[in-house]
Amino acid sequence: MVEKIKAKQVEEQVKMINIYIMGKHYQVPEGLTILTAMEYCGYRLIRGCGCRAGFCGACATVFNFKDDPQLRYDLACQKTVEPDMYLVQIPFFPAAKALYNLEEIEPDVEQILALYPDLVTCFGCNNCTKTCPQELEVMWFMSDALRGDIGEVATKSFDCVMCGLCAARCPQGLVPYNVALLCRRLYGRYLAPVSKHLEDRIAEIEAGKFDAELEKLEKMEKSKLQKLYDERDIEPAY
Repeated sequence: MVEKIKAKQVEEQVKMINIYIMGKHYQVPEGLTILTAMEYCGYRLIRGCGCRAGFCGACATVFNFKDDPQLRYDLACQKTVEPDMYLVQIPFFPAAKALYNLEEIEPDVEQILALYPDLVTCFGCNNCTKTCPQELEVMWFMSDALRGDIGEVATKSFDCVMCGLCAARCPQGLVPYNVALLCRRLYGRYLAPVSKHLEDRIAEIEAGKFDAELEKLEKMEKSKLQKLYDERDIEPAY
C-alpha cells in the first residue's frame, strides 16, 4: 500500500501528456523524445533506432497533431513529444541509390548526371530544405551538383546524416542525400588537397613504429585503458 502511494506521488510530480501511436492513445511523461516515448508505451524498436544521438539518421520519423493534418518531419531520438502528437513507425526509406566504382568514375557534372539523370527535373520547390532535421540547405547543394560544383556540395552537405527525409518529401522523386554522398566521395577521392601529415603518419604505421605501443594497449586492463582514454590529449578542431 505504501509503495502504491509513493508511486502515485511520483506520477503526480511528473506532467503526463497525451500522444497517439499508430492511432492508439497513450499518456507519457513530458520531456521524452519520440523514441523513448514509444518505448515507454511498450513498443520494442529493433529497426529505426540507431545511435540515439542524432548522428546516424536511422530514426527519421513523420508526425502531425490532433486536428492538424500537416505532416512534420524530424529525428525521433532528437524531437521531444508534444501534447496531442500523432506518431507512426517508419523502418527506413528505400530510396534509389546508383551503383558505381569510385575508382572508375570521373569527378565532373557529366558523371553525376549519368548516375542521377533525374537531377535535371528539380524545379526548386525547396521541400527538401524544409524537411531536413539538420537544417541543411539541401536545394542549394542540389543546384551545385547540377552545375558540377562538387566541392560546394561536399561542404554544404557535410553534416548530412543520411536520414532520407529529403527524398521522402521530394515531389520529383529525387534523392538529395545520395547525390550528396556521391559528391563527398568524389571530392575526397579526387579533389581534396593532399594531407602531408596524414601521409607521413600512414608511412609510420606501415613501418611498424606503433606496433609495440599497440601491443601494450591490447594487454592493458580495461579500467586502466579507460583511464588513459579519459585523460588523453585532444587536438583542437581549429
